[in-house]
Amino acid sequence: MQLTLSVTAFVSALFVAGLSPAECKADLVSCRLWTDAQLPGLSMYGDFIIGGIFAIHYYTRSEQNTYTRQPLQPQCSGSMDFRELRFARAMEFTIQEINNSTDLLPGITLGYQIYDSCSAVSMSVKATFQFANGMEPFFNDTDSCSKSAAAAVPALVGDSTSTTSISMARILGLFGIPQVSHYATCACLSDKRQYPAFLRTVPSDHHQAAALARMVKHFGWTWIGAVRSDTDYGNYGMASFLKAAQEEGICVEYSESYYRTQPRSKLERVANVIRRSTARVIVAFVNSGDMRFLLEELARQPPPRLQWIGSETWITDPEFLRFNMCAGAIGFGVPRSVIPGLREFLLDLSPAQALKSPLLTEFWESSFSCSLKGSSEGARECDGSEDIRALQNPYTDTSQLRITNMVYKATYAIAHAIHGVICNDTQCDKSAKFTPWQILNQLKRVNITTKNGYQGSA
Repeated sequence: MQLTLSVTAFVSALFVAGLSPAECKADLVSCRLWTDAQLPGLSMYGDFIIGGIFAIHYYTRSEQNTYTRQPLQPQCSGSMDFRELRFARAMEFTIQEINNSTDLLPGITLGYQIYDSCSAVSMSVKATFQFANGMEPFFNDTDSCSKSAAAAVPALVGDSTSTTSISMARILGLFGIPQVSHYATCACLSDKRQYPAFLRTVPSDHHQAAALARMVKHFGWTWIGAVRSDTDYGNYGMASFLKAAQEEGICVEYSESYYRTQPRSKLERVANVIRRSTARVIVAFVNSGDMRFLLEELARQPPPRLQWIGSETWITDPEFLRFNMCAGAIGFGVPRSVIPGLREFLLDLSPAQALKSPLLTEFWESSFSCSLKGSSEGARECDGSEDIRALQNPYTDTSQLRITNMVYKATYAIAHAIHGVICNDTQCDKSAKFTPWQILNQLKRVNITTKNGYQGSA
């Protein structure tokens, strides 16, 4: 009942906000949406379209609503996460690889629509409704229910964070549209009663929390501090860890939380708690963005040497090597992998190609501090001397490919599920009609070996 009321209230809010049908006529076009669709950051047409969503930015641009006009389209803001952009482009690469395959979906071209969730629930929910409904501004009253049941995408990959994935999963589960996440690790998402269409290629935090507690006990650290992101990921993960730590006889001096959009005073308070504490071992169930802010704040007045125990989101991120206080940090991570051809794909990017996508344009301009054809005010114009192969940033770093491989496997799993529905022993039917429920049922049974030799299931 609570879920039904929440969804009803949210849909009602959408009607007020201007996402509802505005005009109903007697002719064939019965309704027109009040607002334009949010365009994907990366897209390609195909016989069947797979959705994708990644947290490529950390914030959305805030606007003060006056309720006297339609609100502006939400926009991402802040710096770009090049690692997340690599995840998105890895999905592009995987679909290109599948389209070139003669064994998987022969004669079928897969397309994609990839969105930036900006790590925000509002953006991820908007993209979710577009995955379900499509981007057509008109609804034809002659369209049948069977056509509506097909959904705009048969399945999607994402999101990268647990909080946005939870919001999406509550909606997608109502329509049976499969959501295969590569990075949402919250143990809460394993509840199939609440999230019947959610699957993932990355392990649940339930296992990580128990392993971290055993590791702390193994080294004899019985007096520790704990910090977490004030999100579903951090709160659920830390709750599991504290329970496991108590069972192992570990004492916790403090447990603090922080989220990057909270007031700076909250961040300063958490940093001061760490500086004043007597615990020299800290378990950090923190996502990468929040951890970066915390370490930068601690670096202003460095505390005595600390032993950091990290969760998987930041412990394997090479960016944190620049913080001296992270030297010696330990934790558990997803195994490294190799994806042949991915690096060449990532580096095969020219200014002309970058201009075709706002995301790639921003990446190019941010990486080389120049403007592509006057798209950025005040910056020098890119002159063609920029060498993407000379860049050293998370986008071009393919030395580990941990979560990237989870994207790779998620995309392959969806492709195999579509193959199982529309193909027989000899050929595939590109005109086949099916519902997302059929793909979901196939995904539950799929067990694949990807081209790079890694086995997996969703």
